Order: sequence, then structure tokens, then C-alpha cells
Amino acid sequence: MRALARFNTLWATAGRTLPHNARMRDQPDDELMALIDRVARRDELALKALYDQTSGKLYGLALRVVRNNEWAEDALQETFLQIWRTAPDYRASLSPPMAWLGLIVRSRSLDLLRRRKAEREHLTDEIDDAMADTLEGDSPNPMDTSLASQQAWALHQCLAKLENKQREVVSLAYLRDLSHGELAQQLKLPLGTVKTWIRRGLDQLRSCMARYA
Repeated sequence: MRALARFNTLWATAGRTLPHNARMRDQPDDELMALIDRVARRDELALKALYDQTSGKLYGLALRVVRNNEWAEDALQETFLQIWRTAPDYRASLSPPMAWLGLIVRSRSLDLLRRRKAEREHLTDEIDDAMADTLEGDSPNPMDTSLASQQAWALHQCLAKLENKQREVVSLAYLRDLSHGELAQQLKLPLGTVKTWIRRGLDQLRSCMARYA
């Protein structure tokens, strides 16, 4: 926890200007290796220097993976947190410094994509579960047009009964396939608030849909 707090402080004092504004010139391997070695000895100024010299290129690598500017920034922050934690494990004899850094940012970017996908699937699955037993009828085809229309009508009726704030977050989560983090960002609300509204909205939606089953 102390390391995380120190890193967050360092991240804030680094200016948090967009990484693509950082210096893009290539750094000699020996210079980067020296910085990584200092980071391994918990030199916070070395971490800041390493960020200044490599963040532009690493941000570009992250962006190529996640295809979203803000996600790329998140992946970059997670990358430097991992660098802070794992710098003692770096071996120059096994990998050039930029290759090592690039591997970390790619890994963190892919992890971020998996988390975002899991969040979106979790939200839509919860609403699908609320609809699963609604108006099943005797039709052997779950995609029967009449049945689907009845389910859509029931969902519309139940959504209308939610409070405005709950209806907005549930609708955005389901219809636009947004994650908790994306909803908080779009609505400019704390992440915890968005999660609470979604949970309460889904609970009410599930109870309402059950009455149409």
C-alpha cells in the first residue's frame, strides 16, 4: 500500500500531461538500464525520469492495443506501477530495456481490455437473466417474433418504472454496452455511485420482469 501511495503521488506530480506530448527521442540502452536499476533501488526520481523518456512510445503501443485514448492512459499508469514493483527482476542480459518495457505495456493493455469486456458482459448478463424467465410461453423457438416483441414491451414497461438516474445507467449499460468505468466517465459520476445505481436498478428491474413471467 505504501508503494502504491508513493506511486500515485509521483504520478500526480509528473504533471499527467498527455503521454504523447512526452519526449519521443530514442534513448540509449545503457541510459534506460541505469534508470531501471535505480528504480529497482526505489529511486522515485528515476521512475519519473524513465516515464519522461519512454511514456510517449509506450503510450503509442498501448493505444495500438486498446484503441482508446483514456484506456491507453490507464494502461500506461498500470505499466509504470508494475515497473516500480518489478524493476528488481529486470535482467539486461535477457532483454533490451525497451523490449522489456514494451512487453509490460502490452500485457497491461490486454489485461485492461479483458477487464472492460468482462464488465460489459456482466452487466448485460444481469439484465438478460432478469428477462430469461419472462413470457417464455410454449414456443419451441426462443427467438419467436411474437415472444420477442412481448419481452421488449415488458422490458420497456419495467424500465419506465425505474427512477430516472437508475433507468439512465441501466439503459446505457445494456443498450450501448458500456462498462461501469465507461458509464462513470460519460455521466461524470463517481464509480461507486454508478455501481450502486446499477445494482438497485437491476434489482427493481428483475422484480418487475418477474411479474410478467
